[in-house]
Amino acid sequence: MKIPWVEPAIFLSAFAMTLTSPLTTQYVYRRIWEETSNYSIAIDSNISQCEKNKSSPIFVLQEEIQKKVSLFNLQMTISGLIPGLVSTFILLSNSDHQGRKLPLVSSSVGTLASSVWLCLLSYFALPYQLLIASAFLSALCGNYTTFFGGCVAYIVDQCKDEKQKTIRIAVLDFLLGVVTGLTGLSSGYFIRELGFEWSFLIISLAVAVNLIYILFFLGNPKKESSSENVPISCCESFKSLFHRTYMLFKNSSGKRQRLLCWLLFTMTTYFFVVIGVSPIFILYELDSPLCWNEVFIGYGSALGSVSFLSSFLGIWLFSYCMDDIHMAFIGIVTTMTGMALTAFARTTLMMLLVRLPFLFTAVPLSVVRSMLSKVVPSTEQGTLFGCIAFLETLGGVAAVSVFNGIYSATVAWYPGFTFLLCAVLLLIPVISLCVVRCTNWNEESYTLLTQEDSRGDAADG
Repeated sequence: MKIPWVEPAIFLSAFAMTLTSPLTTQYVYRRIWEETSNYSIAIDSNISQCEKNKSSPIFVLQEEIQKKVSLFNLQMTISGLIPGLVSTFILLSNSDHQGRKLPLVSSSVGTLASSVWLCLLSYFALPYQLLIASAFLSALCGNYTTFFGGCVAYIVDQCKDEKQKTIRIAVLDFLLGVVTGLTGLSSGYFIRELGFEWSFLIISLAVAVNLIYILFFLGNPKKESSSENVPISCCESFKSLFHRTYMLFKNSSGKRQRLLCWLLFTMTTYFFVVIGVSPIFILYELDSPLCWNEVFIGYGSALGSVSFLSSFLGIWLFSYCMDDIHMAFIGIVTTMTGMALTAFARTTLMMLLVRLPFLFTAVPLSVVRSMLSKVVPSTEQGTLFGCIAFLETLGGVAAVSVFNGIYSATVAWYPGFTFLLCAVLLLIPVISLCVVRCTNWNEESYTLLTQEDSRGDAADG
């Protein structure tokens, strides 16, 4: 008997993703440090390898290493851009007809291959530059955006009530918060107690278990229709995908088209800032004057992950007294405040406290996804989330590239500049939501627009 719950897959995938990111960044940081300074960092050392005295040669060295790590992260991100965009769009769009498990299986295979490669690379001390090829090949199978988009579409297929849909999507963020919080908290101890090789091996085992669950235990709410069983060429497949995306907008009323465009723009710009600055936090914490070690970085990641839990609680409580759009406003404004405060954090206590304004960071992403899903009929959910994942992949890669480049260029004279820039850029999704609100938007308009468009399509047929 198949299990209709995608949450266990999210749990295992979030564990692997949350543990992989800080481990990879710190692994690359240590390798570049050793390559540049010609001496190694002891993993079990309680002494920070960070120098706070600006007149010291070590301080100049660590600034150079910061630039190198940032630029290498940029190269890794760019390497996965094109394959990630293509695979995300194809897998999620085809899931409308071939089943929601398609993007989940494919992206899990890519993640498993990448984690095994990380394990081998660290064990045999292979050149760390090979991570670029690993990122490229992994993106061909679909990235985490592909996986998460498939999970959201899976849930939307099961939810008929609109409020239930918002809460169920928020549950994913709650689950992400619990997993990423605990994993982030323990990531430093993984490195210190097990080393990189065993830590990457544990990640590989978690992804393998997840793949087995998806293949053999998870149910598939979407079944391939008989009309889709006819084999078609790759060219025709691409034409079909773009045609479905085009029809997603063409078969909509003018008001629904404007809602789709503004909401997609809002989510993409917010995602651009939040995802783009995420890797910078670790580099910022490793640098002077904070000089955090792997354990403190784990504490910081855990506190940052609390936002998923608090965002879920916020959505659950706020949904009884306010509309979706007002919840999104709260999330963006509090995140903007957190970015501004981070730019001026110079002590460990201050850096830990600035995590508090980020409590509702995940609210806009969950809420706007739910808002978009309410605009689109159930038969087009895969195409919609394919568009969302495509934009998130493009925006995420562009954002990480841009912010790594900015941080690399500004770290020597003001490391907090990147966070100040993020606070300013978050004004864009705020203005976008204001436009949506000023168009006399209301909660009931979603269902009415979708019903009207569905009746129009039936009449045309």
